[in-house]
Amino acid sequence: MFRVDARSLLGNLWHWGLRLVSGGRAVAPPFRGLVDTAPLRRTLETVLTPGPDGEIDGITRNLAAGRLVGLAIITSSYTTGRSVAWVQGRDIQDWERPFRRSQQTRITLGHVMASTALPLLFPAVPLPDGWYGDGGIRLITPLAPAVHLGANRLLAFSTRYSRTRSEAVLPQVNGYPPPMQIAGQLLNAIFLDDHDRDALNLARLNRLLAGLPPDARHGLRIVDLVFIRPSQDIGRLAADYEVRLPRLFRHLLRSAGARETRNPDLLSLLMFDPGYLRRLMEIGEADAEARAADIARLLEHPPPT
Repeated sequence: MFRVDARSLLGNLWHWGLRLVSGGRAVAPPFRGLVDTAPLRRTLETVLTPGPDGEIDGITRNLAAGRLVGLAIITSSYTTGRSVAWVQGRDIQDWERPFRRSQQTRITLGHVMASTALPLLFPAVPLPDGWYGDGGIRLITPLAPAVHLGANRLLAFSTRYSRTRSEAVLPQVNGYPPPMQIAGQLLNAIFLDDHDRDALNLARLNRLLAGLPPDARHGLRIVDLVFIRPSQDIGRLAADYEVRLPRLFRHLLRSAGARETRNPDLLSLLMFDPGYLRRLMEIGEADAEARAADIARLLEHPPPT
């Protein structure tokens, strides 16, 4: 997914440090992220097989065959400060909300890379009208793009483990919180809090609409939601695989406090060890089987008229 060799990491850290002490003078190139994500682009090129212009031809084929109605890739514009939903589909109406909008286009590998570009950690990606990164920064209603595309049923996944009341009150660190703990909480607040809040609001809106006649719903509709979250804490699980990271990368993460917190959520975000990924897939398969009845009901239930 990204380069963690000593030359790449030390080079990026050197440029970052030089930039910080330069006082704004052009003595170092612009800082473009802590890690090099060229391996991720090569992986996606292999899997998605884009055309010469980067366009993902499989999307166009599936739209033409009727297997797909619409696809939205969410990014954040570092140039304008707004979230943008890049949309490719049939009979899609554009929408605009405070700090976010849709833009119809032909989805390319660049859009996918931009949506994966974690702030500061991964380099931003250039698109025709500016530089873009991960869309979760300003996307306060992550279920909204699917609803805008016309979905009546949603299958949503969270990576957040729901702690029990006794687990929630246990301290995650002893003493002053290290950067790893603070960064993990910050990323959870950006990427996961809104997911849970949006699911709760959708459930409340469904209950409200269910008590109203269709002509009194002002164009709103009931959207069936199945929301699945992991049955195990994948942040804590990542700590078991920390020793398998490359030496320098592991050293840097430990310097940031990876071993000083009992729940290194930031570590789980950066962990692409094959053993860890296999464990995640096993947990995901078991969690899906546990919710098989709900998933089957969602897939079989006809959309509301």
